[in-house]
Amino acid sequence: MARFADGFGQRTLLTVDTEEEFEWNDSFRSDGYGLAHVRWIAKFQQFCEGIDVVPVYLVDWPIAKDRQAQDIIGDAVARGKAEVGVQLHPWVNPPLKEEICTRNSFAGNLPPSLEEEKFRRLRDAIEKGFEAAPLIYRAGRYGLGTQTARYLCAQGIAIDSSVRSRYNYSRRHGPDYSRHPVTPYWVDPERRLLELPLTTVFWGMLRQQGPQIFPLVEKLPRLGGLLAKTGMLERIALTPEGVSLDEALRGCDIAIDDGLPVLVLSFHSPSLAPGHTPYVRDEDDLDTLYDWLRGVYAYLDSRGVRPTTVAEIMAAVDS
Repeated sequence: MARFADGFGQRTLLTVDTEEEFEWNDSFRSDGYGLAHVRWIAKFQQFCEGIDVVPVYLVDWPIAKDRQAQDIIGDAVARGKAEVGVQLHPWVNPPLKEEICTRNSFAGNLPPSLEEEKFRRLRDAIEKGFEAAPLIYRAGRYGLGTQTARYLCAQGIAIDSSVRSRYNYSRRHGPDYSRHPVTPYWVDPERRLLELPLTTVFWGMLRQQGPQIFPLVEKLPRLGGLLAKTGMLERIALTPEGVSLDEALRGCDIAIDDGLPVLVLSFHSPSLAPGHTPYVRDEDDLDTLYDWLRGVYAYLDSRGVRPTTVAEIMAAVDS
């Protein structure tokens, strides 16, 4: 497990999967996507600056090549009010040599040489378009592979944040993170790559047994609803997408009380405009998303948990 310098305390990092608009329930395709929500990122950035939060935009290929995105995000990065990282959606990222399908939507399932080439082109495009070298990576759909860490280290990435602890994507041909730790840890013996998992906690009377019970819950959804309703066991991810503010605050309490050094919040950029994700279908849903962020950060502040950045994390972690 990674250790942090005295005085770092407990912090929170806001990550945004900054990506094209596509049909979430449709098959994958390399064209036909939209970027209409990009202009709404400016409002979100202004909101973040108002609450002294530096968001990390994890950018994929369509966003990296979009001039409006470069202007909005690039300006914030240049002013030190945002950071930029890499997010690989293989189905829209050149070179497009693979079959476009669900299995190959997890980049780690691709031949390692192809996965690395897609990443390298994307990283170079981000560095050119935003005039900043990205230091953090997230695989789209959390799709890490057996060789991903090797090339991330070789390409100068300091942090991976692809692991979604407590979740299992193996039924969709993806990774199984159900037993992975939530606490940051070193991926390699040389301590060149820090894993910063997205924060998900178990809440309820059976939360200590959550890792053993939840694989059964995923097979029996009605059981999960019963356990949550009775306060026995609930899985809470720190995201405004599908998680209420009350649930998130309970999740924050667990993460803080467990001594988690970094709470990683996340959501998808198309949720910043109505009509592009199942979570934000209208203006009321968008207001709810902003209320969620406002409420979570106010509560974290009351508990002494301050926002942080990738740069601060790397400066504080003991290598």
